Amino acid sequence: MQLRLKLILLTGLPLLLAVAAIAFIMVDQSRRLAEEQASVIEHSLLAVRRAELQNYVSLATTAIEHLPATRAGDAGAQARAKRILNDMNFGADGYFFVYDQAGNNLVHPRKPDFVGKNHWNLRDSTGLPVIQRIVGLTQQGGGFLRYRWEKPSTGKEEAKIAYVVPIKRWGWSLGTGLYLDDIQRATAKVRADIAGNVVASMWKLAIVAVVAALIVFGGGMMLNVSEQRAADNRLRLLTQRIVGLQEEERARVSRELHDGISQLLVSVKFQFELVQNKLAGDGSCADDVRRGLAGLSEAIDEVRRISHDLRPASLTDLGLQAALRQLGERFGQRTGIALDVDTGGPAFELAEDVAVALYRIAQEALTNVERHSGATEARLALEERRGQLVLRVIDNGCGFDVDGDRDATEGIGLRNMRERVEHFGGSLAIRSTFGATTVEVRVPAATARRRT
Repeated sequence: MQLRLKLILLTGLPLLLAVAAIAFIMVDQSRRLAEEQASVIEHSLLAVRRAELQNYVSLATTAIEHLPATRAGDAGAQARAKRILNDMNFGADGYFFVYDQAGNNLVHPRKPDFVGKNHWNLRDSTGLPVIQRIVGLTQQGGGFLRYRWEKPSTGKEEAKIAYVVPIKRWGWSLGTGLYLDDIQRATAKVRADIAGNVVASMWKLAIVAVVAALIVFGGGMMLNVSEQRAADNRLRLLTQRIVGLQEEERARVSRELHDGISQLLVSVKFQFELVQNKLAGDGSCADDVRRGLAGLSEAIDEVRRISHDLRPASLTDLGLQAALRQLGERFGQRTGIALDVDTGGPAFELAEDVAVALYRIAQEALTNVERHSGATEARLALEERRGQLVLRVIDNGCGFDVDGDRDATEGIGLRNMRERVEHFGGSLAIRSTFGATTVEVRVPAATARRRT
């Protein structure tokens, strides 16, 4: 896993988990708060309704309990009480009802067809035996009962709370009730309002989470980019230091070869030539010595070539242009590829490290031409144009896919060339088609000039 992805996960994931946990807790607490608030409101409203029902029933019992018996007996008082209760209505849906102990309805102003019929087995939509419960409550001295009943004003079944009391004089169950649909609407509104607040809070929390995540992500990216740049700078400095040490070591080995082994081999060659002169009369010995001298000459040339490749003396003594011309001559002699070298007019006063870098780039480019291109002609050019020092190596070889051939575009040689030139603020461009490949290096002239 990449360091950048790890950094994003380590910074962003805990934040998102924390926000998710906060959101879960907030939703849970909001739901509990909604239920508690709805419960408090419902309890308060029901308490008001219970007190109201008790007052209504108290008025009704007061109106009928003290009715005197008529000449026809107590039946006349019952009939009068039924008329009074039938006329005692309140509001659009408020009325009194009376049942006897067997479940027969005696008073019901909103449903006249109920009167005189037995409803002992009547149940509401939830299966509750309403009349049985009413009679049972009066046998216990009265009380409250919640059930579902048809609302007269709408004709729809709604939740209702009733209060019933016994009329012991006649064995009646007297009661009245109030519908609870308004309480249900109030509690539903409370729940809806809190749910809406929860949704709004969730959106706000989501926005805060997104902003925080973006801030963390941006901070992580900035830190990552900063660290990446610092690492790149350190790597570039390290690479340049390695290149500098390589050049120093090459120069040292070159001096050792030139001043040590090369001089020793030349001295041995002179001694062999002296022996050859002394043995001029002995043909067989002279041939052996001649062959030894030929091999020794080849060894001397090879040592000089290696010494020159490691650190050409002309680069230090005569400058980059002369060193490039010598490089081109040796390249043409060694490979047989016709190489045209154009190093411009007046000598360039270049800093030593820039001259070494450009020489190594040209050397690497020509090596690639020799090994991979199959070219028959090439051109090496150095010029100053528009404030930039431009080095080009062009060949007529087979070319390669610059965008697709990763082995070619990402090879160690080209990577070293790119790192060398980028150290001086320059650029490396490669263009290749069949029959024409160009390696172009540009370095700002102000950077390339010799620094005093």
